[in-house]
Amino acid sequence: MGRLKDKVVVITGAAMGLGLAAASEAAKNGAILSLVDYNAESLEKAKAELLSKYPDIKILTSVADVSNEAAVKKYVDDTVKEFGTIHGFYNNAGIEGRQAPMVEYDLDVFRKVIDINLMGVYYGLRYIIPVMQQQSYGRIVNVASVGGIRGVMNQTAYVATKHAVAGITKNAALEYGRDGILTNAIAPGAILTPMVAEAFKQVNPADPKAAETIYAQANPTKRLGLPEEVGKLVVFLLSDDCSYVSGQVIAIDGGQSNSYGNV
Repeated sequence: MGRLKDKVVVITGAAMGLGLAAASEAAKNGAILSLVDYNAESLEKAKAELLSKYPDIKILTSVADVSNEAAVKKYVDDTVKEFGTIHGFYNNAGIEGRQAPMVEYDLDVFRKVIDINLMGVYYGLRYIIPVMQQQSYGRIVNVASVGGIRGVMNQTAYVATKHAVAGITKNAALEYGRDGILTNAIAPGAILTPMVAEAFKQVNPADPKAAETIYAQANPTKRLGLPEEVGKLVVFLLSDDCSYVSGQVIAIDGGQSNSYGNV
């Protein structure tokens, strides 16, 4: 018996990184999965990986761009058609955009970051919350990032959208708590996803582990977080064990967001 046994959980950005880690942890806890990603090939690989570890789980996959409202409505409708309802929603899909000073930021990229990181999150809430209202139950976890609780140099679009996600989380908690729907956000710091690992290879091709170690020195724990650590937090927030936590933005960053200067 797992925390999410027979619960239907939608996960966006599910093909890799934090989405896939949460999907794996949810599967281990008995969830029925509706996995969404824009990359069809990666999504099928993720499905195969999950079925190899958990052959008895039910998985629906949907290829969708979360910045497209019609595509979001379709993955919600398809999930309800396949499984009857939706109990949990991990609203995870997002992009970093490009790094540039605020006044030099490419406006087309800025708009794309808004469309995916903010509108994609909003569309998901817009179409999933009514499904949850019908059963007077729901658990929603949005992804705000530490960029949603502090500033990040040269990432204005990312920070703006992630602060917006933190705000929309609080409003959803206020407006729909009476319907039995609890909404929270997580704020991951530096987590060792494949994307982050690739960045360290670019920093130091000869010894990417050394680049990781140097970067981690700014963290109180002196290490980076692991995707499965984030997945465990997500599963708790999606579960019945999370019965009175709502409207919160929970940092999972080893405590680094509390620091000022070097630690």
